[in-house]
Amino acid sequence: MQLFTNMVPLKDKRITAEVCVHHLHFTADDYERQGNFIKCNPAIKASHNKEALWKALLDDRLDVVATDHAPHTLEEKNEPYLKAHAGLPLVQHALPLMLYYNSLGKISLEKIVEKMSHAVADCFSIKERGYIREGYFADLVVADLNAPFTVSKENILYKCGWSPFEQAGENGTPFNFPASITHTFVNGHLVYGNGRWDESKKGERLLFER
Repeated sequence: MQLFTNMVPLKDKRITAEVCVHHLHFTADDYERQGNFIKCNPAIKASHNKEALWKALLDDRLDVVATDHAPHTLEEKNEPYLKAHAGLPLVQHALPLMLYYNSLGKISLEKIVEKMSHAVADCFSIKERGYIREGYFADLVVADLNAPFTVSKENILYKCGWSPFEQAGENGTPFNFPASITHTFVNGHLVYGNGRWDESKKGERLLFER
């Protein structure tokens, strides 16, 4: 963390940093139960490391919340530990996880939006994205903060068919999120709404203001 600073605006930084959602949630204590399913690079470490990451995220030394989405198959994860592939499927549950920590009072909704949307666009100088503004691409999600759901095989949307949150609840039970994503828009097109998909329009190449 000594490499990073919050003394200059993100747009002026020459060294930037991100933190992945699984490093904000899991600790080394979870290996006994989760094993290969939380094996990743860099590795998940002790609880004091997690708290250091949270502190740096909230004071802006860490600029972006990321996923490092790596949807390895169950066969690849069920190899012996040293041969098992490193990485977790996380893109579906990243925002619900941050909303879970919002429900605990750990992080504000405004900070979540900043770290998962605004700062991403600012860090990479992405043109006309990352903000709700006239003339910008409408990349939006709608979240229902009063619609809890429990992770199950039936609601996992990853093609790999598994999630580390299937065992992340109390005593290895499926994790219960307090909020749900109801709609996802990409370039103004409703791709996902209340469990239904419409992928008739694809994404577009990102443009950069550099």
